[in-house]
Amino acid sequence: MCNRKKEMLPNGWAVDSDGKETNDGVKAMDGGLMPLGGGEITSGYKGYGLGFMVELFCGIMSGSAFGPHVRSWNKSDVVADLGQCFVAVDPSVFASGFEDRLSSLMNYCRTLDPAADESEVLVAGDPERKHISEVEKDGGIHYHINLVGSLDSLADKLLVDRMKCL
Repeated sequence: MCNRKKEMLPNGWAVDSDGKETNDGVKAMDGGLMPLGGGEITSGYKGYGLGFMVELFCGIMSGSAFGPHVRSWNKSDVVADLGQCFVAVDPSVFASGFEDRLSSLMNYCRTLDPAADESEVLVAGDPERKHISEVEKDGGIHYHINLVGSLDSLADKLLVDRMKCL
């Protein structure tokens, strides 16, 4: 998206092909994304651990491609062989009062003082609920002109109708 908008990537998001942190989206396409949390100084190793766990569940345990065996996104002549893992947890088999306790924690977090230059503390789902409200208020989704151009080019290539904008 940053490439399409001709913007630099935020710090801590990506590395180049040599594993060096970069803000250049083109170089990042030859490298990769940083783990959740960024580099070691910002505890990125925890994100690395979470990523490893996902790789274990979705690649190793499912019998699908994993790690270096996952095909490149730009190769369409090779089957992707991507695995999935879905885990269902029934909170009622744990401590009682799950919904009340969760609401209490979420409300507590929302009342915390925000970080400098931030307006409020949000919890999971809050940004999405805000975005839905904004979209409904605005009467639709506002797309960046470069994204619309990319989608138009793709539609032309696939010989399908272009997206209709209001």
